[in-house]
Amino acid sequence: MRLTVINNIFCVGRNYALHAKELNNDIPGSPMFFSKPTHSAVETNGQAITLPGDSGSVHYEAEWVIHIGRTYTPGMQIGELANGMALGIDFTLRDVQSELKKKGYPWLAAKGFLNSAVLTPFIPFTGIEVCRQTDFSLLINGNEVQRGNISQMLFDPQALIDYCGTHYGLGKNDILFTGTPAGVGKVTNGDQFTLKWGSDVLGEFTAMLKSSK
Repeated sequence: MRLTVINNIFCVGRNYALHAKELNNDIPGSPMFFSKPTHSAVETNGQAITLPGDSGSVHYEAEWVIHIGRTYTPGMQIGELANGMALGIDFTLRDVQSELKKKGYPWLAAKGFLNSAVLTPFIPFTGIEVCRQTDFSLLINGNEVQRGNISQMLFDPQALIDYCGTHYGLGKNDILFTGTPAGVGKVTNGDQFTLKWGSDVLGEFTAMLKSSK
C-alpha cells in the first residue's frame, strides 16, 4: 500500500510511560494530541531525507502508525476503521520545543517542519491482538535504539481512535502516529535509519542535516 493521499496527520504525545519519564514529563490523564501538516510527510525508499541542521538538536521518535480507511462514527472498532499500518519517525526539534513549552506556545515549529513525519510503506492491518504479539524497533547505524510494543501504550489504539474521532473527527486517509517508546535521542548527520516490524524491515533512509542558510 503506497502512500498517496493524507488528509490529516494526528499525533499522540506521552503515550508510553518510560518515554514521558525520560523527558521528565508528567503522564497525561487523557490522550494528548497534536497535529503535523501534510507537507511534513515523506515515505521511505532508501533515500536521503533532509532535516534542519541549524535549529538545535533534532530528535528521533519511532512510532506505530495507523491508516484510517473510512469515516469514524461513535461505537466503531479499530478493525472497521484501520486499513493499513506503518512505522514512522516523529522528528522533533527538541531545543525549539523546550523553548515553546516554556512560553506556552504551540509546537508547530518543533514538530511540523518539512520531512518531520517519515513513514514506511503501509502494510495490511492484521488486527490488534496479532499486532500485540510483535515488537517494532528502530536501528541507527545498525544498533537498536528503540523497541516498543503497542501493549505498552498508556492509551490503547481503540482509546486513541475514540478520543480523536469524538473531539477532532477522523476520516478516510487520516493517519495516526500513536506515540513513541523510550530511547529517543539526537540525530547525527549521515545516520542510517532502519525501521523494523518484528524481524521485517519496513523502511530505511539516511538523515541529512542541512543548514537553511
